[in-house]
Amino acid sequence: PERFGKGAIEGVAGPEAANNAAAGGAFIPLMTLGIPPNVVMALLLGAFVIHGLQPGPLMITQNPGLFWGIIASMYIGNIMLLILNLPLIGMWVQLLKLPYNVLFPLILLFTIVGVYCSSNNVFDVYVMVGFGVIGYLMRKFGYEPAPLVLAFVLGPLLENNLRKSLILSQGDLMTFVQRPISAICLVIAAILLIGPLLPSLRKKRELVALDEGA
Repeated sequence: PERFGKGAIEGVAGPEAANNAAAGGAFIPLMTLGIPPNVVMALLLGAFVIHGLQPGPLMITQNPGLFWGIIASMYIGNIMLLILNLPLIGMWVQLLKLPYNVLFPLILLFTIVGVYCSSNNVFDVYVMVGFGVIGYLMRKFGYEPAPLVLAFVLGPLLENNLRKSLILSQGDLMTFVQRPISAICLVIAAILLIGPLLPSLRKKRELVALDEGA
């Protein structure tokens, strides 16, 4: 541990191994529950929905080939990663030395070409640029873009299930608190929403108390 932060291979390998493990583990809630745990999985969920696939408990039985194919691709990907990284590590290091004023225009160029080739529609390019500007402004002013992406993906699922629930209950909103499971889920959601606000409110009260005491 005393050599960590000074280039020790153990200190580099540990976080990288955890990062690779997290990438595969993120598929578990997506494939079993249909809930994306991060932005990357949210984009993958959107790709599944576009192709008429709905990740969730029924995916294993309805699309077993796709499900087990994804699992097999993880093993193949790890093997290919090992084969490619060992002999080409020098090239990857050189790519990291590219200046940002060269790297960013190349990324933007390939992104525009990819979006246009997917649909041959210039409007999609404008949409991509617009959302890119929105994402940049959110980063600039301290807003995380991840919740916005998750909202776009999970929003339609929430609306559909809310509509079905209201139809079954004939418009009665009390149906969401009459069942223990749904009531507990709503309470947990409320705690998760209000919890992060409590420390800031407590700090404001302390500052007000200090000002009044002064």
